[in-house]
Amino acid sequence: MRRRDFIVAIAGAAALPIAALAQRAATIRRVGILVGVDPFSGVDAFKKGLVGLGWTEGHNIGFEERRPDSDEQLPLYAAQLARLEPDAIFVYGSAQLQAMRHATSDIPIVFAGVGDPVAQGFVSSLARPGGNITGFATVEFSVASKQLDLLKKLAPAVERVAFMYDPMQPAAAGTWTVIESAAPSLAVHAAKVPVRTADEIERAIAALGREPNSGLLLMPSNAMYRHRELIAKLATEYRLPSMSGWRFDVDSGGLASYGNGGNDILDLLRGAASYVDRILKGEKPRDLPVQLPVKYPFILNLKTAKAIGLDISPNVLALADEVIE
Repeated sequence: MRRRDFIVAIAGAAALPIAALAQRAATIRRVGILVGVDPFSGVDAFKKGLVGLGWTEGHNIGFEERRPDSDEQLPLYAAQLARLEPDAIFVYGSAQLQAMRHATSDIPIVFAGVGDPVAQGFVSSLARPGGNITGFATVEFSVASKQLDLLKKLAPAVERVAFMYDPMQPAAAGTWTVIESAAPSLAVHAAKVPVRTADEIERAIAALGREPNSGLLLMPSNAMYRHRELIAKLATEYRLPSMSGWRFDVDSGGLASYGNGGNDILDLLRGAASYVDRILKGEKPRDLPVQLPVKYPFILNLKTAKAIGLDISPNVLALADEVIE
């Protein structure tokens, strides 16, 4: 074989795997992921949902994950994901969705774990989201009035309730509006208590504990999850009845929860995977209706009730979907 023919043959053989690799790379769809605290192992549930739909990481799908340590980092990480121009982006949480919405109005975004996306202005309506955003919500803000009502039923003597929330949580304003409106009909004075750090939480609960007939209404967030055990400990120490939207707070020693957090949330995450699958196959976010949970369990911790001196009436006890004894 002549030297020139040999070189051409070798070059052609070397080009084959490169072409094959290029073809393979072209078929791999890219999905961005933006989450914060992940108490539900939500990213794993989301990925497993995609696996069940025929997507295999490294074969036909790839992921770019960003998990900032604080909400202040969200705009930076959201901008990073947008610059990568993935085929779709999955986000968990209202703060994450807010950051991602500011970073792109073109890339399809599928969310989970967002409260009342219509009231927050993320979508035009549940049935017809419009734009580049759709997903699976956890609550509508009206649930907060039911939480306040249940707290009053659990502890009828409560006259003042502190709404404890993370000021970085964009859903806090809408939730507070509902609480403020519902409080007078329940003969309760409600007050906003923004907290983020352990020191702020300790000072706030200590101050509330000095006021007789007080209670605590907790808004789920990354900060609240990180400090859930401290909050439960202090609420018990100051004999404060508490209500949350996450069962994790009850498992950690809180009195009660009413909401979707920790129950159907894994179903919502798998649902988000189904929407990403449909988008990767050509559907548009604006044509995929936003989904709401079908149930909101009421979970009660009788051990905590006894510790703070509450005698729960049989009628209220009968309302609970689950009782921790």
